[in-house]
Amino acid sequence: MSASEEEQFVQQLQHIDTKDSAFRNLIAQNKTMLYYHIRSIVIQHEDADDVLQETFIKAYENIASFKGQSKLSSWLYRIATNQALDFLKQKSRLQRVTLDEYNQQLIEQIETDPFFNGDEATVLLHKAIATLPEKQQLVFKMRYFQELDYNSIAAILDTSVGALKASYHHATKKIELFLREH
Repeated sequence: MSASEEEQFVQQLQHIDTKDSAFRNLIAQNKTMLYYHIRSIVIQHEDADDVLQETFIKAYENIASFKGQSKLSSWLYRIATNQALDFLKQKSRLQRVTLDEYNQQLIEQIETDPFFNGDEATVLLHKAIATLPEKQQLVFKMRYFQELDYNSIAAILDTSVGALKASYHHATKKIELFLREH
């Protein structure tokens, strides 16, 4: 979508008469990419569906505040990322465990997930990723699995490209070390 097309689309999203139909289009265009992004964070299919729904509700409620300082997709990714992280924090609080412990529980459950179709190496990779700090996990997943470029990730996470490259480098080194040891 060109910048002018996106600007027109945002105007439709923000106008009371066209908001609902434009939003249906927004969902149709973005639900798959956002689902996989959210799923990479929350791991389980059912949780990803719930967070995806919350993401679109939040976007619908806050579209009037979108100023076009970033791409619409970056804005949606940021909402999805924040919703997913908030979801994990809430789940870990409810289970009275740390976020790291909760992430570890999710990874241990991945093999029994009926929607998981990976092999042993994929499970090991997810276990390695779970050992990373939160920011490194996000950067690695967005770059490795979703193949986003650094500029897009920088817009989503509101950080510099240099910091992202450093985070990705540190993440890959830690993952390599984990895989060698296991």
